[in-house]
Amino acid sequence: MSAARTARVAAVAAATTLATLAAVAPASAAGTQLNGNWAPFNRCPVDNAAMLGADGIDNQATCISSSSASGSIKIGSSVVPTGKTDLQVGIVTHSDGTNSVVAPSDGALIADPADLPGGLLGLMCPSSVPVVSAVCGQIKDSTTNRIVATVESVGTPSNFQLLAGASEGVPIISIPVRIHLSNPLIGNNCYIGTKSAPIVLRPQNAAAPNIGADSATSNGTPADDGPFGRLALTGSTQQDLTFAAPGASGCGPLGLGAFNWAVNLKSGLPAASGVNSVKLNNTQTYLGTLNDPGAAAPNQGKVFSQYWHSAVK
Repeated sequence: MSAARTARVAAVAAATTLATLAAVAPASAAGTQLNGNWAPFNRCPVDNAAMLGADGIDNQATCISSSSASGSIKIGSSVVPTGKTDLQVGIVTHSDGTNSVVAPSDGALIADPADLPGGLLGLMCPSSVPVVSAVCGQIKDSTTNRIVATVESVGTPSNFQLLAGASEGVPIISIPVRIHLSNPLIGNNCYIGTKSAPIVLRPQNAAAPNIGADSATSNGTPADDGPFGRLALTGSTQQDLTFAAPGASGCGPLGLGAFNWAVNLKSGLPAASGVNSVKLNNTQTYLGTLNDPGAAAPNQGKVFSQYWHSAVK
């Protein structure tokens, strides 16, 4: 890669260290197993029409993957540790410098579920209100007390800023999510944030990552002069300290929201910007693209997809 292209790709990759999103959600996406340097991109939407339509001249298709093994998310007064996270998107970079974000069909974010510390006892018990007190009285064991929190993607990320990825403290992208709270007593329809009014995370670099680059053959086998290029940005911390969190919805029997107010009261919701935070440690971000997109013109996106499929194990 030329120095200019390497710098440009590095900025793109840094910009999409989207793992910040991944606070608390189901992380073992079934994704396809891929060979060699393609391995991190097992959910990349290479067959999406927008990706396939990249011509290699006016626009270029790339894959981005970002993961983290640990971190934390604070919503109102509740703090939840995070497990493994996996965020993947496709990016179509246009000649005018703008970028389009393409989400996989199963959502941009997949992450491990996390237990809410204190469970239902910590979320809305004890209470002097009879209806809530009655529910609290039904907590007999860890099963009825346990609350599983899961972050879910509820739309395609937007507002991707290329240069922000090479900076610190500048929002990189906007990612709409909701947090699903699941417990036998409050039901399975309890959410913080909704599809129509999501929590919007705007991750930014808290520290610069380590940057490396390598090349591979079309199927991902490492090769110094291969056509498939991959950048690695590792060891960075990602965070967002500015997002707002709405009140709960759907909490209670039949998802009718009878306990919304109790959850909101105990958790300090809704919570304005400055109260909430998300932090992901030691993120591992990779960007995959063609080293010479012009050589595949006008079918860069189609060739890129063919390479991906050739790497399937």
